[in-house]
Amino acid sequence: MTVSAPARPAPAGGGRTVLLGTVSSDAHTWNLVYLQLLLEEAGHRVINLGACVPEELFAAECHRHNPDLVVVSSVNGHGCTDGRRLAAVLRADPALAAVPIVIGGKLGVDGRLTGAQVDELFAAGYTAVFDDGADRNRFLEYLCRLELPMAGAAP
Repeated sequence: MTVSAPARPAPAGGGRTVLLGTVSSDAHTWNLVYLQLLLEEAGHRVINLGACVPEELFAAECHRHNPDLVVVSSVNGHGCTDGRRLAAVLRADPALAAVPIVIGGKLGVDGRLTGAQVDELFAAGYTAVFDDGADRNRFLEYLCRLELPMAGAAP
């Protein structure tokens, strides 16, 4: 069962609202705890959906929380396959079509992804792909470069 964390007030300093979870087949949680702490240390508000998040729940929680960013993590090696399915659900919803979505972790069962697999994830709608072993600083730099309005801000 996946349970949403209680909503917390947005952090001071202009942090973003980040919706975090794993692909539907991934039951690992340590990666989510690490990512949540990393994002919170960087000043962002994190809604951690937990492990094994069905695509429809990701979409419903996006509508509920209006995140600035969706972060998808996987360590079981099925992130590429399950991640494409998740992106298809989110991108098919006109209200979610422009929300940045990133995916990272062990995304392929054979280890690192091929260039074609990375291209498939971008084609599915991801705005960034962080394959296994990606430097955490690269992820944080991506967040700093992300230019979009804050959740709830007037356009």
